[in-house]
Amino acid sequence: MVGDSLWTAIAARYSESGGARYGITPERFQQILVAVVARDAGDLTEAERVDLVGSLRVADLTLARACSDGNEAAWEAFLTRYRVPLYEAAYSIARDEATGRELADGLYADLYGISSNREGRRQCKLDHYMGRSSLEGWLRAVLSREYVNRYRSRSREVSLDQQLEAGVEFESSPVADEKGPDDCIGIAVCQTLADVSAEERFLLASWYLDQRTLADIGRQLHVHESTISRRLDRLTATLRKRVRKRLQEAGLSSRDCDEMMLELDIRDLNVNIAASLKQETPFETFNK
Repeated sequence: MVGDSLWTAIAARYSESGGARYGITPERFQQILVAVVARDAGDLTEAERVDLVGSLRVADLTLARACSDGNEAAWEAFLTRYRVPLYEAAYSIARDEATGRELADGLYADLYGISSNREGRRQCKLDHYMGRSSLEGWLRAVLSREYVNRYRSRSREVSLDQQLEAGVEFESSPVADEKGPDDCIGIAVCQTLADVSAEERFLLASWYLDQRTLADIGRQLHVHESTISRRLDRLTATLRKRVRKRLQEAGLSSRDCDEMMLELDIRDLNVNIAASLKQETPFETFNK
């Protein structure tokens, strides 16, 4: 349910969005931001949702949704702003002009939305942009992901999880220099989760995968639910720092790390989080 303070926060940001130029009405703008909040902040308090709305890059988000809606003025603005940077990014990723142009052209086709869903609405990849990072940074990540997917398709590599389980040293891999940001963050997440303790695995799996309550987890660990809450807060903050450190060690800039962490959604990564958090130690260990 959307509270009055959230509606007020959303309305206050409309003037920054530039939506009027692209046919995005205040009502449509509200729909866009409510959908973002519902997707990424379902368990947050009203105050935290207001903070989220205040942090969104609403100009980029509005441009992306206007393009998805098929607004020609929005597409002209998008191409003017991003055509050259995207081709440059594609060349940098592919290290070959022909492959880079093919990669960028393929992304433009996906962004424009050639195919349609069952309701007849044009499917546009820009619908997946949620405004947490810059649109340009998100587009670079999408290009990198597409390049990695094409490479894997050609080389028939095993999945990322299988490589991790087999102990592959990614730093010495033949494609180490060709990893894009999206692939790097998947590796960093898996490697970071591989280092957590048995009790930390239990906490993460219970809260995020099994969706158990703090009270239920506390009863099993014989501690108060407030203690579980504090442990989870500390643990998630520590894990984010470790993932960020691994990304920097892989050669990504601080700016790229910040953008990727802001826009990070585990559902979009080519990793099996459930398998990474699989319990290897009997639960009785926690009660000793």
